[in-house]
Order: sequence, then C-alpha cells, then structure tokens
Amino acid sequence: MRTYQCYQVDSFTREKFSGNPAGVVLDATGLQDTEMQKIAREFNNSETAFLFPTQEQTHDVAIRFFTPLQEVPICGHATIAAHYVRARELGLGRQCIRQKTKAGILPVDILPEGDDYHIQMTQGAIEFGSILSGQTMAQLLCALGIQPEDLISPSALPIQIVSTGHSKVMVGIRSRKLLDTLQPGLEALAQISRQIGCNGFYVFTLHPDSDILVHGRMFAPAIGIAEDPVTGNANGPLGAYLVRYEYAPAEDARFRFTARQGEAIGRAGTVKVEVSVKDRIPQKVCISGNAVIVFHTELHLDDK
Repeated sequence: MRTYQCYQVDSFTREKFSGNPAGVVLDATGLQDTEMQKIAREFNNSETAFLFPTQEQTHDVAIRFFTPLQEVPICGHATIAAHYVRARELGLGRQCIRQKTKAGILPVDILPEGDDYHIQMTQGAIEFGSILSGQTMAQLLCALGIQPEDLISPSALPIQIVSTGHSKVMVGIRSRKLLDTLQPGLEALAQISRQIGCNGFYVFTLHPDSDILVHGRMFAPAIGIAEDPVTGNANGPLGAYLVRYEYAPAEDARFRFTARQGEAIGRAGTVKVEVSVKDRIPQKVCISGNAVIVFHTELHLDDK
C-alpha cells in the first residue's frame, strides 16, 4: 500500500473557502501520470500540484501540475499552494527554492510573516503572441458577450496572447459591472482556444485611482476550467502587457500593482504583481500571495 499526503489549499487569501483552491500532493514519488491525472480529477480544482524530491544540483524540488483534464506546464496559484504547504510542514525560514517545472527552472521565495508565510514566484520568459483581430476577434467578443464599444481602446490595449509560461488572451473592458455579469459561451471559447492555440481568456478592468488596479475574470474551458477564481498565470502576463503598452510608467525600474479576482463567483482573492523594467521593456515578472490549508488527508493506493 502506498500512502500520499494530500492537501486542499486556498491560494491568494488567508481566509478559508475564498481565493483559488489547489490540490497539493507533498511527495508524489511513485505516482504514474495516469494516477496523477485521476487524483487531479478527484480533487476537481483548476489545478493540483505534485511535488517530487530531487538529488540533482540544478534544482531543489520538481513539480508538475494537472487540471481535471490534462497536464499544464506551470500554474501560479498551485505553486503558491505547494510551497506554502512545504514551508509549513518543513518549518522553513526565509529562502529561495529552485523549482523544476515544464516551463523551466524557476525561483520561489519563501517569506516568513510572523508565524505564517508569504510566497513569491518568479514566472517564466515573457512572450507576446498574436493580436486577435477581424473574424477571430468578433468570434471572441460574441462568445464573451462583449460589444466592441465595451473594450478599452484596442489601439491602446489590443486583444493579445501573452505568456509567462502558460499563455492567456488579454481582453480589457471598461465596465466593472459588465465584468461581474459576464456569462460566456464556454463551448464557443473552447473552440476558439483550439483555433488560436491558447487555452485561457483573461477579461479585466483597470482602476488607476484605487489601491486595487485590476479586477478580472479568467475562463479556460478547453482545459476543464470554466472559470478560475484567482489566476497567477493571467495577472503576471497582464503586468508585462501593461508595461509594453505603456499603461503606467515604471518607477525605480519596477511596475507593481495589486489585482483582485474571483469576486463574481464568491471566491475573492488578491495577487500582487511586480514587473522588472529596463528601457521601458518588461524583463521579468514575479507574483506573490498568501495561502491557507483547508484540510489535510492521506490517500492510500494499492502497490503497482
């Protein structure tokens, strides 16, 4: 009999039953790919993280991420969750952990806060993909239930695919009320994902006069996520995107902001984003947040 320590963790919050839930398997040694996929489906969170110890010199821990339908290269909130659990269980002090993912070896900073932790992850390489226009843009707006006049000027902030490891389509709109009432056509979005090779759509509003710059919602039905409550892999790329289009000047070579997500589905959470900037070009993206363990259980599987 194999025994695995499994955790349900809410990320980007300190309140249970809010933020973004992730499954965490603290030491997944011995699990086959098919078993990890079944465990992720059983957790039924947007992502479940599986940690693997390593003896290699290049990294401190390996980690894999599965949605209920498939493996993905990286996940922000599940990274926060996994390293929060690891820090608590191992009693870690302030340190930088090198995690090996399918998006590369990326640093994660463990930041003690009293008797708790704040977790910061550096995301992968910034990539700006296709700008959606013409018929594809029209199909997307129809699927989202958005009119062209609802958009922030596409000449200022175009609808574009952006990635820091797991790409999202950035869609800026003017109205917070519209954002909160969107009821997108999920099958239509999944079909568009197959056409453009990008599985997530991040619809956001901007509030420059508030402590919360961004409110957003992220839909990724093509990979089994109707709506993700709080998305590191959307807000991180958004930071790079806002720098690229000169939304806000970066002070001291840093662009920092706070984003709020999940409010429309009753799972509000907060993510902090920091973009390093050189010559007005985004260089590196970090996201950070808190977490809370909701429950811990053991999973027993028959030996193979």
